[in-house]
Amino acid sequence: MLSRTAENLFWMGRYMERADATARLIEMGYRMAMLPGSNEQEEWRSVAAASGSAPDIVEDQKLNASTVVQRLLLDPDNASSIRSCLTSARANGRAIRTALTQDMWEALNDGWRSLGQMDAETALKSLPTLLEWTKNRTAAFRGASEISLLRNDGYYFLRMGGLIERADMTLRLLDVKYYVLLPETDVVGGGRDYHQWTSVLRATSALRAYHHVYKGDYTPWGIADFLILNATFPRSVAYCYRQISRFLDDLAELYGETRSPQGVASEMVEQLDKIGIEELFQSGLHEFVSEAITTTRRLSAEISKAYHF
Repeated sequence: MLSRTAENLFWMGRYMERADATARLIEMGYRMAMLPGSNEQEEWRSVAAASGSAPDIVEDQKLNASTVVQRLLLDPDNASSIRSCLTSARANGRAIRTALTQDMWEALNDGWRSLGQMDAETALKSLPTLLEWTKNRTAAFRGASEISLLRNDGYYFLRMGGLIERADMTLRLLDVKYYVLLPETDVVGGGRDYHQWTSVLRATSALRAYHHVYKGDYTPWGIADFLILNATFPRSVAYCYRQISRFLDDLAELYGETRSPQGVASEMVEQLDKIGIEELFQSGLHEFVSEAITTTRRLSAEISKAYHF
């Protein structure tokens, strides 16, 4: 496969997953801001911080919902806004049109201009609908690729891009709750704390799956364990890294050569297999999350370097 094709597939996967993840992040902030007793400005500030793409507005004293929605949903100059991600993914698809199936192209192309002329105030009035529309569009693309794309190196690059982005945002969502939104001492374990933690499960579509595993015992350590270490949940860090490692092994077998990203991914899988949630909390969840985000960023760079894009 040409490096250019691999690059476009890899980044198409990342952009579509990033659009979905950003929608989930905004949705979590929206839910948290509506909780009784919440500090609305701080909730939206945490969303801006966790996104990693809006550092200039995090310390803005006048920051509000409109500012965050404009930057993360609509801003064409922010490469990680939902509008930019959908536009970039479509551009990737156009560049390698013959490598996509018809179903994938239609999913990329359908409604991609919907956010083009919208302003922040209009978006805020229909925010839940817009976020649901974004999640549906990205789900349609994932579904199209799963049912119509050959299981070859193109599929591996597309899926790895999406998995890297998914692991990164799961880590960022956890960091919002545990570090940026760490509640006051007097409400830890209380009603507000409970709703903030379960909002993380809702943002990752994990509420029902978590209930099956933990039987409704919504604790911070249980939720962190589920989203980081549970290898059976598709949005957990452990699941994403296992899949990435498998796809890298498939590429190594296909190309007849072991490359550096395999080592990065396998080391992370081994670390996640060995660590327990008690040890993770004792050593510091925020520290672990920060290191894992750095590792995920390094893995992406190693894949690009190894496959020449």
